[in-house]
Amino acid sequence: MKRGTIILLSVLGFFALIAFNGCNTFNTLSTKDEAVTGQWQQVEVAYQARMDKTKNLFEIVQGAADFEKQTLTDVIAARSKATSINIDASNLTPEKLAEFQKAQDAFGTSLGRLMAVAEQYPQLQAVGAFRDFQAQYEGMENRIATERRRFNEVAQDFNTSIRRFPRNVWAGIFDFNRRGYFESSEGAENAPDIKSMREGK
Repeated sequence: MKRGTIILLSVLGFFALIAFNGCNTFNTLSTKDEAVTGQWQQVEVAYQARMDKTKNLFEIVQGAADFEKQTLTDVIAARSKATSINIDASNLTPEKLAEFQKAQDAFGTSLGRLMAVAEQYPQLQAVGAFRDFQAQYEGMENRIATERRRFNEVAQDFNTSIRRFPRNVWAGIFDFNRRGYFESSEGAENAPDIKSMREGK
């Protein structure tokens, strides 16, 4: 075999190897990217379930005589803010995710305060629909926490993959960008202070 032919075959083999590596990397990163998107949808479902179940809560609470109206107003405003922020699953940047989390955390905090304050109203406690919501409240918050943790796991797997060499080169070529994480809410390391929540602090 001529020397020129050997060199040509070697060069073609080298480029074929690069092309194979690029295709394999693209497929792997696409799979991980879809996993992040899929888990993001589960996070949205968990938050949406909380939104849906609080729709009728406001009417129930408003019916309670002498209930603290400002607490209810704060919850309604926080819910409105949380529902106004939508994120495209293909654009889960750290900044966008932080904005989403801030609004959702504000709603969760105000909702928790509402539940704490409501304990002082026997008339409200006697309403069956409110008792049903109370029974579901902890489960909703636990599901949100679980889905957020799972999202962070798949996002970390994806982010780690696009940082490793030589995948980081292909990630840049194919425009795979880092995904944001959910972070612990401010004060999450402390146990909830029910007394402070009732006092609106």
